[in-house]
Amino acid sequence: MATAFITHGDCLKHEMGAWHPERPERLAAIEDQLIASGVGALLARYEAPLVSDEQLARVHPLEYVRAVRAAAPETGTVHLDPDTAMNPHSLGAALRAAGAAVLATDLVLRGEADSAFCSVRPPGHHACRARAMGFCIFNNVAVAARHALQAHGLERVAIIDFDVHHGNGTEDIFGNDPQVLMASIFQHPFYPYSGTEAPAPNMVNVPLAAGAGSKQFRAAVSEVWAPALEDFRPQLVIFSAGFDAHEEDDMAMLRLADADYGWVTQQIKAVADRHAQGRMVSMLEGGYALSALGRSVVQHVRVLAGLNG
Repeated sequence: MATAFITHGDCLKHEMGAWHPERPERLAAIEDQLIASGVGALLARYEAPLVSDEQLARVHPLEYVRAVRAAAPETGTVHLDPDTAMNPHSLGAALRAAGAAVLATDLVLRGEADSAFCSVRPPGHHACRARAMGFCIFNNVAVAARHALQAHGLERVAIIDFDVHHGNGTEDIFGNDPQVLMASIFQHPFYPYSGTEAPAPNMVNVPLAAGAGSKQFRAAVSEVWAPALEDFRPQLVIFSAGFDAHEEDDMAMLRLADADYGWVTQQIKAVADRHAQGRMVSMLEGGYALSALGRSVVQHVRVLAGLNG
């Protein structure tokens, strides 16, 4: 079986201003590098569907979903928070991004794909139960995890978040949920200034100081994440795949290299192979240095697709 690659043209229409780092060119950079590497030709392509209100309501109160719909402008731009804006196409993009999470989960858990990568935007891991923030409107990985648990009857799902920013929204949604283990690294102290104050026992958070690089990242994965994941024995692994900890990305100050993204995916794939029948779903989060983003996604997807051997 091939790895599924899920995206949609609507995700290119969401724009928050010419100055904004979370821009449509991110998806084009990923496409370009997948094509140039030859990996793109080996993926099974799907268009992201629209998520349903029922699927969103497993994560977000319907009052919040309705408020987002009501806020969507017919012209111009409206801000949901200082960093997060909507143009007339943003609602459609956000519904496609969360819909991709559902489709990816279905494909993998029905055995129609070994794994899936969702090249979608807006990202999701800062979106709390009832609050948009940090470029995020709906929490895509949370939608995927709850769909796996409630629609497919899984008992244990792991979320792996290697974005440079702490996934505070995902923690808000799943803190103290025994069915979900979240393992994350993030620069600290740094936006959104969370993840270090008495995290819930199912949150395996490893804050890293500015300037930390491959050595510290790999130690966090090997020494902290790996034992927790072995104990948890996830039946599905979902990645919050942010690539903004790369040394070329000036959004933050961690110093990861292209190869670190392939390496961490390989470590997590080994866990998935042992406990989850190899089942992995990956949702794009951050990553704003376009060349580094594209190259790093190739490293990640190459391992998801079993092409690294």
